[in-house]
Amino acid sequence: MSSMTTLNTTVLERTAVWSNQLKEILDDELMAMQYVNWMSDFPDGDTFNIPTINDQAQVDNYLEDEAVRYRPLDTGNFTFQINKYLSSGHYITKKAMQDLYYSQQLMSTFVPAQERAIMEHVESNVLNLQAEQTSNNANTINGRAHRFTASGTDNVLSVSDFSYANLAANQANIPTTGRVAIVDPSAAFHLENSTNLINFSNNKSWEGIVTEGISTGMKFKYNVFGWDVYISNRLPTTTSDTALHPFDAGGAVNASGFKANLFFSTDTPGGTFIGAWRQMPEVDQEWNKDFQRWEFLTTARYDTALYRPEGLIVIPASTTV
Repeated sequence: MSSMTTLNTTVLERTAVWSNQLKEILDDELMAMQYVNWMSDFPDGDTFNIPTINDQAQVDNYLEDEAVRYRPLDTGNFTFQINKYLSSGHYITKKAMQDLYYSQQLMSTFVPAQERAIMEHVESNVLNLQAEQTSNNANTINGRAHRFTASGTDNVLSVSDFSYANLAANQANIPTTGRVAIVDPSAAFHLENSTNLINFSNNKSWEGIVTEGISTGMKFKYNVFGWDVYISNRLPTTTSDTALHPFDAGGAVNASGFKANLFFSTDTPGGTFIGAWRQMPEVDQEWNKDFQRWEFLTTARYDTALYRPEGLIVIPASTTV
């Protein structure tokens, strides 16, 4: 009687063994969209005009028995235009549906994947609104730079940068509440290992940072000088930027290839960022008889803009660890 062992039954084995479960790629958390003031009263067309009024009145010296001077308030217009029209589509043929073991699981992922792709586009677009600042420029407002290279060794983000961001925000009259910093994971690493933080170990407001680690999920457990710090892998990389160093009069620093860390307040009137959906993600599904396949398509129209330049502070920092 012949034996049935693994040595003589290889012809009966499948060359590849597949699980009945699918492994999905881990996605990062999308959060920047919540910081956009999404307008809901968008009119016809694709252009939105927002009137601007400067409510700061001027004072003149007055002389008795002479006519007083009446001055108008300065007015302006902020123009916002929707230019982004997105689509994400997939299909599966009838033959694939008949032959593929995972065809149903595959089809069920189409629409969620398409919506995720569009939302990732929105997330990256919001974070890249920093590009609306003038490159190779300190973007000085009320005497303080709103774009400057990080001050740590080798231009990594430091605790001092948070302090200067406060100074710039305060002099630009940005609310002291709701202040948010979105930083690259490498920046969080340097903060966690900062000597300045360790030196603050006797201060109760810093103890949690030192003993428990600086972040819990996507949000830092404690803030740094009033900034609630979030981590994002989607911060844009500066391609051609030379930003002044606020603590060094020696000149500009080449910030090309750095990550642009963002500082702003969610309580800024009107929002630091503004946006509008002309068409929220909308799904179309149809059977294409000519190609014998099911087609799934998600489309959307939207745009965002930097609404208050004085409300955004950008600190390009090296990702070196």
